[in-house]
Amino acid sequence: MAILNAIRFPLRIDASGGRLHEERDYDAYMVQLIKQVILTNLGERINRPDFGSNTRRMVFAPNNPAATTYSRTLVYQALTTWLDGYIGVEDVRVDAVDETLAITVEYSVIAKGERRFLNLELTP
Repeated sequence: MAILNAIRFPLRIDASGGRLHEERDYDAYMVQLIKQVILTNLGERINRPDFGSNTRRMVFAPNNPAATTYSRTLVYQALTTWLDGYIGVEDVRVDAVDETLAITVEYSVIAKGERRFLNLELTP
């Protein structure tokens, strides 16, 4: 696989040279892309008002099965829309425990053909 030179998320400046910190690990890069899609609210990006999933707003929704099902749908649709060429989304699970929204994404990295899991916890 070719060496990856992408901007690291979250954005930060490399202290040694004052340049943008780059990400060279492909697996870490995929995790960063998934987090960007899940954690971005609709309308948050200039010129891409439909980018994101609005999942962070669901932390404040009632803690019931309907809200978790809706959150699951938001995450699944956003990932399949924005990262279709990079990952294949196998499963998305969302659980609301007290004030925490626990998200588990099971996906396969298309370039490598490997299955991965990502666990995120969102709190208010």
